[in-house]
Amino acid sequence: MIADYLIMTFLGISIVFNLLGSIALHRFPDVYTRLHGATKCTTFGTMFAVFAVIVHSIMRLKETGNPKYLQMAIHSFVAMFALLMTNPVGAHAIAKAAHLSGYMPKRAVVDAYLKRREENEC
Repeated sequence: MIADYLIMTFLGISIVFNLLGSIALHRFPDVYTRLHGATKCTTFGTMFAVFAVIVHSIMRLKETGNPKYLQMAIHSFVAMFALLMTNPVGAHAIAKAAHLSGYMPKRAVVDAYLKRREENEC
């Protein structure tokens, strides 16, 4: 009973974060802020969805004793770990490629990366 409420809470949090990530993609002005909003929100949203799957599979494992639910929990954890490692790295690669191609932030005050690049070229 408590596990069901926990699962519903995790899924609700997941929906809210993923919805906020979708709004960030639509509303933010440039690739950098869009990447920031979408990456943070979808990472947290997916983490909470995985937590819901893990709680569900552990509860089903306790009820049935079927090892496939343990396998599902382990696979979900591995997928979450892979997401936590690849999502920020991918966002960084996209942002660096955008910067190197000349796409600058809309309202940047200081561009330390550009200054460092110019100093290295001299």
